[in-house]
Amino acid sequence: MFRLLSRFLSNDIAIDLGTANTLIFVRGKGIVLDEPSMVAIQSGAGNKSKIMAVGTEAKKMQGRAPRNIEIIRPMRDGVIADFVITERMLGMLIKKATEGRSLVPPRVVICVPGGSTQVERKAILDSAFAAGAASVHLIEEPMAAALGAGLPIEDAAGSMIVDIGGGTTEIGILSLGGMAYSASVRAAGDEFDKSIIHYLRRHRGVLIGEATAEELKKQIGSASGLETETAMRIKGRDLAEGTPKSLAVTSNEIREALSETVNQIIRAVRLALEQAPPELAGDIADRGIMLTGGGALLHGIDTVLADATGLPVGIADQPLNCVAYGAGKALDYIGKWDTVFTENP
Repeated sequence: MFRLLSRFLSNDIAIDLGTANTLIFVRGKGIVLDEPSMVAIQSGAGNKSKIMAVGTEAKKMQGRAPRNIEIIRPMRDGVIADFVITERMLGMLIKKATEGRSLVPPRVVICVPGGSTQVERKAILDSAFAAGAASVHLIEEPMAAALGAGLPIEDAAGSMIVDIGGGTTEIGILSLGGMAYSASVRAAGDEFDKSIIHYLRRHRGVLIGEATAEELKKQIGSASGLETETAMRIKGRDLAEGTPKSLAVTSNEIREALSETVNQIIRAVRLALEQAPPELAGDIADRGIMLTGGGALLHGIDTVLADATGLPVGIADQPLNCVAYGAGKALDYIGKWDTVFTENP
C-alpha cells in the first residue's frame, strides 16, 4: 500500500541529459521540459560563483554576457565535463519540470552514451542522486532511441538505430530486449557546427559564433545535393581587418564543410554492420536502419547512408524527442525487463 501511495505522490521522470539540450519526461504528462544544457555563472569574490540562469535563459545570454558572467555547457560529447555545475543544473531543471510538487523523491531513468566509461556513468548517477532522485536507472541512448522510435526491441529479430545527437552519434543493434552491439562516435551536431566555423575561417577569412554556425546548418545545411542550391547572409568578424562583416554563404560551401563529419558517421555505421552477427545482419538487411536525433534532420543524411550501405534508411516521426520518449517508456520496464537498462557502476 505504501509503495502504491509513494508512486502516486511522486513524479517518476526520465531524463535525456544531452550535450545540446536536456529533455525531461514526467510519467502521465509526457515531455514537460526541453531546454538547452547551458548554465550562466556569475563569478564573485573569494572564488564564489552564482548561477544566474539555466536552460533557455542562459542560452539567450550566449555571446552577449558581460565579462563576469560565463556561459557554460557542463555536458561535452555526451558526458559530464563539470560535475558540480551539472548537478546544480540538473537539480534546477528537475524542480522546474516537476514544479516542486513531488512529495516523494522520484524514480529516475537517465540516458547515457553507449561508449561512456564506468567513471562517466557514476558521475551521472551521483548527479541524479544529488539532485533528489530516490533511485536511478541508466539506459543506453540507442536503446532509448529505439523505444522512442517504436522499434520492436523485444523481437528475436535484429533492429538497427542511429541516433545523431549534439555531442555523439549513438549506434545500436538490438534484439530480444537487449543490446547486441553499441558504439558511440564523437561526430554529431556540435562537430557539424565546429566544421562550419573552421571552414569559414579558413576559406572566407571570417570568424562566426556557434549560434550562427548552428543557424547555417539548420537553414541551408545538407549531406547531399539540393534540387535548388541557395545561400544565406550572415554577419561575422573579418579576421584580416578585425571589423564586422556581412557576407553570403552558399549551401554548396556548407555541404563541403559538413562532408568530413558526415563521412565519419558513415564509417561508424559501416563498421557496426561489419561487427553484427550474420543472423542479425540479415534482419537489418530486411528492416533497414532507423535514424533519430537532431542530426537526422540534416537534409539528405538518409540518402547518403542508404547509398553507402545499400540498405533502406528511415527517419523517425519525431527524431528530436525519440530518446526522451523512449526513456519515458522505459519507466514501465523497471523491475520487469532489466535487460533494457545498463548495469549501474
